[in-house]
Amino acid sequence: MFGRMALFALVHGSMHGAFCWRDLIPELERLGHLAVAADLPCDDVAAGLGEYADAVLSCIAGLPGSDAPILVGHSLGSRTIPVVAARRPGARMVFLCSVPTGAGAVDGEAFAGMVTPEYAAAPFEARADGARRIGAAAARQVFFGECDAGTAEWAARQLRWQGPRPLAEPAPIPEWPDSALEIVLAREDRAVRFDWARAQARRWLGGREPIVIPGDHSPFLSRPALLARTLAECFGGTQPGAGSGQVGPAGR
Repeated sequence: MFGRMALFALVHGSMHGAFCWRDLIPELERLGHLAVAADLPCDDVAAGLGEYADAVLSCIAGLPGSDAPILVGHSLGSRTIPVVAARRPGARMVFLCSVPTGAGAVDGEAFAGMVTPEYAAAPFEARADGARRIGAAAARQVFFGECDAGTAEWAARQLRWQGPRPLAEPAPIPEWPDSALEIVLAREDRAVRFDWARAQARRWLGGREPIVIPGDHSPFLSRPALLARTLAECFGGTQPGAGSGQVGPAGR
């Protein structure tokens, strides 16, 4: 566990918001750390990864540890945290229920191989401008299936519209950031296909296994205390700039 306070910048996934970290933030604080979460402009179809990164950087500006934050990217948040890390060379990255996808765009065929059949079959609402949102009943099962009924209902009601740019555009960075990274996967994830994610994680970790915890796609709500301990132990107490220093598989 970190020997001193760390700043965790929590970056939500598709259709989510800062609300989803409600139960994790106090658990991280209980361990002596500072944790903050931004609302990304996901419901603005004109916003892309650059604007998402701006929101994260604005959220941590001036806070203790903002020069070397621990960036936790959940699901689609994995597309944002490398952009933030490219602007904060001291940052470290944790990919939660996700793996790095590189700096390029993610096409529809590739995305189909990343998600579970259950997620792929879920009904979505579509907005005229191209934003999409999963149906509330499907969200309660696919995203929040391990949560108690009240939490699942509350979280499903909070889901926002999601614009397409974060997947469809290359990241606005010249190269993949030279930042230490860890990958945390949930074994019972019903949105991200676990076997695919574990295989990809090994590539990014140089053959090392990712951290695997029990639970679903939303451990920040279903298992917040376990997730807080896992995040706090990710880098083994290393100082900024130390640790694994992975930069991804050959060719990224």
